[in-house]
Amino acid sequence: MQAYLNLFDFKQKVNYKNEILAGLTVAMTMIPESLSFAILAGFPPLVGLYAAFIMGLVTSVFGGRPGLISGGAGATVVVLIALMQSHGIEYVFAAVALAGVVQILVGLFKLGKFIRLVPQPVMYGFVNGLAVIIFMAQLDQFKTASEGTVSWLSGTPLLIMAGLVALTIAIIVIIPKFSKAVPPSLIAIIVVFSVVLGFQIDTRLVKDIASVSGGFPPFHIPSVPFTFDTLKIIFPYGLIMAGVGLTEGLLTLNLVDEITGTRGNGNRESIAQGSANILNGFFFGMGGCPMIAQTLVNLSAGARARLSGIIAALTILFIILFAAPVIELVPMAALTGVMIMVAIGTFEWISFRIINKMPKQDIFVGILVALITIFLHNLALAVLIGVIISALVFAWESAKRIRARKYTDETGAKHYEIYGPLFFGSVTAFNEKFDVVNDPQTVIVDFKDSRIADMSGIDALNKLTERYAKANKKLHLRHLSEDCRRLLENASSVIEVNILDDPNYSVAVE
Repeated sequence: MQAYLNLFDFKQKVNYKNEILAGLTVAMTMIPESLSFAILAGFPPLVGLYAAFIMGLVTSVFGGRPGLISGGAGATVVVLIALMQSHGIEYVFAAVALAGVVQILVGLFKLGKFIRLVPQPVMYGFVNGLAVIIFMAQLDQFKTASEGTVSWLSGTPLLIMAGLVALTIAIIVIIPKFSKAVPPSLIAIIVVFSVVLGFQIDTRLVKDIASVSGGFPPFHIPSVPFTFDTLKIIFPYGLIMAGVGLTEGLLTLNLVDEITGTRGNGNRESIAQGSANILNGFFFGMGGCPMIAQTLVNLSAGARARLSGIIAALTILFIILFAAPVIELVPMAALTGVMIMVAIGTFEWISFRIINKMPKQDIFVGILVALITIFLHNLALAVLIGVIISALVFAWESAKRIRARKYTDETGAKHYEIYGPLFFGSVTAFNEKFDVVNDPQTVIVDFKDSRIADMSGIDALNKLTERYAKANKKLHLRHLSEDCRRLLENASSVIEVNILDDPNYSVAVE
């Protein structure tokens, strides 16, 4: 029994009250978002709720980060809209399952660690852009559709919606000053629900979006031909969905690590995400990934264990099966107010305070990532571009740091002591350090404070050797690290250099 508890991380001290209340609050915020994204993509509304239940339950139990909340996220659903329009929902289910397979492979091969390559400016841009998206999405509740046209609310409906949203926000802000026993978001939802129901206020309710009533997720094998042509159709969508889900998921995991001061397991989270998406493909779900907004709602409510996520998932299932008539009466204004506060809490306001202390290139990267996230709604592309630009900036700065100290010893040999990495970016500067024509017959290049990092560095040494050979001079290499030696040995077919043996030093130990 103890092993079972340890497996699910229940061995830690759990505040059951916080976990249960946080789970209920999270469920209330997930329902309208999952319904909205399902309708946006052209799916049946229940497909979004089934995804929220399956993703939430599987990742909460088996995921690599207690406190992380997963569900039917818009970031992954947006990827599938084109496939839905061109081939229908059965191909969508097949693509979701395939995305799950890809995510499991990423976890099994321990590729989740590459999220460490995401620089802090990219994280700032990603989080700030996502906060703006969350906020902008709430503005749709201040619009109305009539005869195919969408317009802003006006008059009494606008005042009612704005007033209820303001009441929700006020409760969330004020309640923590008096008590933190119950999540303020849950109190706000209950109060606004009671006000609307008690005074019979005419405002938009959850049922105005879609019905949330249904049965248990049915087992369903995607009705697609099991052929190579089908694979060609679904593979690009599955691969992109897997990438988007892992990018958003692992970045959210890192964010939770920072907030809680603990460390999650990215590879385990990848496997859990993949397993959940495979189940989505076979149980009528639209798939998904970790949701940063709901995760922050969960953490702000005091949840730190897996229980809150499990409660949220089971609550969604309970609502689908039994409590739909009640939940459908919850005012959208209450949920809108909660999500606006989440957006405010998500934004990295510290990025404004330190912007004058950041390098200009980091400021540019952060702003660019935020703009791509906001306007393209493509989190994976935004992060990828940010990482590439940051990497190129780093390569350029590193390339400028290579230098050489030169001297001639008592035997007449000239020494070049190299400082800084030798790689594709520093090759030109490296070659400019040598004076082949005027150098003596013996030249020693010392890499004690340098490294040969890639094939460009090997090629540079090869060409340098050829230049000295044509001048009837001998080039030697000294103090190469072991991995550099292996790199040169593996490239023996394209380079010929003399590597001077370094002395072995005895190490005194107690």
